[in-house]
Amino acid sequence: PTVVVGSNDNWESASGIDVIKSSAVFKPGDSKDAAMILTLQPGAYTAIVQGVGGTTGVALIEVNEYE
Repeated sequence: PTVVVGSNDNWESASGIDVIKSSAVFKPGDSKDAAMILTLQPGAYTAIVQGVGGTTGVALIEVNEYE
């Protein structure tokens, strides 16, 4: 079964907004970009990137481990 662990369109509506807003490292240049900070259990994950309304474009997915 597919389980969605996170989704957003504009980063200002994302989970972890306080961490994103207070960090020059994580804060995207445009408030309409999608960005999330998630804490995930170890395992395999698939990122599915879609444009709003079926549009196409370029996506960058970055995964980091912080302890």
